[in-house]
Amino acid sequence: MRILVVEDARALADVVAEGLRDQGMAVDVAHDGLAAAAKLDLNAYEVVVLDRDLPGIHGDTLCRMITDRDDRAMVLMLTAAASPGDRVSGLTLGADDYLPKPFHFPELVLRVRALARRRPAARARTLRGAGIELDPVPRTATRDGRGLDLSVKEFALLEALLLADGAYLSTEELLERVWDENANPFTNTVTVTIGRLRRKLGDPPVIATMPGVGYRLTDPGSGDRRSSSEGP
Repeated sequence: MRILVVEDARALADVVAEGLRDQGMAVDVAHDGLAAAAKLDLNAYEVVVLDRDLPGIHGDTLCRMITDRDDRAMVLMLTAAASPGDRVSGLTLGADDYLPKPFHFPELVLRVRALARRRPAARARTLRGAGIELDPVPRTATRDGRGLDLSVKEFALLEALLLADGAYLSTEELLERVWDENANPFTNTVTVTIGRLRRKLGDPPVIATMPGVGYRLTDPGSGDRRSSSEGP
């Protein structure tokens, strides 16, 4: 899940971003409306956590820009103004949810995940495939009923593969969906994390590799073993 945090208070933006990354999300940050608009043109986000009072482009204007897009992100608007009238006006602008400051971080996480599930293209909360079940809210994953002890990035990588529904994801796509814009495109972190995830998933292997194409989940019971490599 890729999130954009738009907040001009840099300390708060950093805290929110790091907290969401700890939950396995890929998070980009913008400190003003102009930077946020540029990132929205470059990247696809599931949710935008949007401060209302922004320099450059005001949060109200940015919210309208987001909601006018065909494949738009969901918007969680943050503001220090907490009166009912403020909340109504924020939602009238097209925001999908509204959270006054100060807020409790666990509530922010739950609202972000709930918004991601409400996107028109979103899937059911529990993801299933190849004998694997993954629930991103309690952060639990099993294979054939056996619990999996996964790191934050291993969990997010498995979630991305399940969401791809059998399609190949390239290294670049996985960097974009599981890490963030600061990830080094020349790093071997995807290969290393895939290797660790394969070992934890156990046999028979369910992550197929197509050199030059990417990785995908396969169902060992279906005879679908079209990959040309099972290495990391």
